[in-house]
Amino acid sequence: MRVGQNRPKRQKLSDVIVEDVKRWIVAERKQPGDRLPNEKELIELFGYSKSTVREALKALEVRGLVSIRTGPGGGAYLQQVSVDHASEPLRNFLHFHHLDGHHIYQLRKALEPELAVSVVGRLTPEQFEKLEENVRLCTIEPTNEDELRTQREAELGFHTMLAESCPNPVLSFMCRFLNDLLRDLVVYKKALDHHHFGEANVDYHTQLLAAYRKEDAEEVRRLMSEHMVDAEQHMHEMEAHIGAKHLLLPSGQR
Repeated sequence: MRVGQNRPKRQKLSDVIVEDVKRWIVAERKQPGDRLPNEKELIELFGYSKSTVREALKALEVRGLVSIRTGPGGGAYLQQVSVDHASEPLRNFLHFHHLDGHHIYQLRKALEPELAVSVVGRLTPEQFEKLEENVRLCTIEPTNEDELRTQREAELGFHTMLAESCPNPVLSFMCRFLNDLLRDLVVYKKALDHHHFGEANVDYHTQLLAAYRKEDAEEVRRLMSEHMVDAEQHMHEMEAHIGAKHLLLPSGQR
């Protein structure tokens, strides 16, 4: 073994600035839309070269924490990292881990009922209208693969809409991330023979909406728990019917 082989890798100076800026954002209670100090101020603040500061700003932009504007009033502005921006690297990390429905539903069965209950009493009339429209869309008999794909995405979209109203941002993100994994996992065009899956989803979503209108938290928890167990069973049947070779195809082949 070479001397120093296990020595911790030295952190890049630009990454040091990134971490310092993130701490500064928290310490100063900065919000999306706030402007970062300009390039000259950052150089003076952190004591690094212009090229290092620019590299750090680019890294912050790539990570979705800032947007760089040019022209009058330009500069680096803080922005809220989107769920898609945060979710995609994690999904890429898991891409070659040979996921199946069991891996996802092991978590989904635990988290979705908790999220569902957290939303009781928080849905607005506009959100109820969107959820009901979502259910109506899923009752239409699909005539081609595009319509089926739209319905499968809408079925997950029902859960995403609930997650958007969740007061716990960690729980909300985790459930939306699992929905994204499911969307990536299933090759929709191979699910045309699984009509019972869609029918079961519509049935549970309809019952959940009725329980939400009554603000019956116990009933919401029961229904969502049953829904997740039922959905997992359908996923297992689908995987057995389709075969593993049809799952986790590169996005360009879906």
